[in-house]
Amino acid sequence: SLLQNAIAHGGGRGMIAVALHDDGSLSVSDEGPGVPEAERLSVFEPFHRLRPSGSGSGLGLHLAREIVLRHAGTIAVDSAPGGGARFLVVLPVDPRPVLAAAPA
Repeated sequence: SLLQNAIAHGGGRGMIAVALHDDGSLSVSDEGPGVPEAERLSVFEPFHRLRPSGSGSGLGLHLAREIVLRHAGTIAVDSAPGGGARFLVVLPVDPRPVLAAAPA
């Protein structure tokens, strides 16, 4: 949903960057018009749309937030470096090592 939003609302130009950071957080950034600071909390509310004449139901970011919250994480939006929107997802990191299955 975050990537789909970046494609749909990124202004149809520039790059979309998806990054996994050292702390385990994930960010999706675009080079579009961004999300006005006054709207940054309300974009996660159900049926909220920044551009009422656009497509979509206004549920994508709400569902993304619900999924992240169910996994004890956080999601936020701010300005991307160079303009546009940047959505940041932070999920708790499991300190246990990941064990790979032995080859069959």
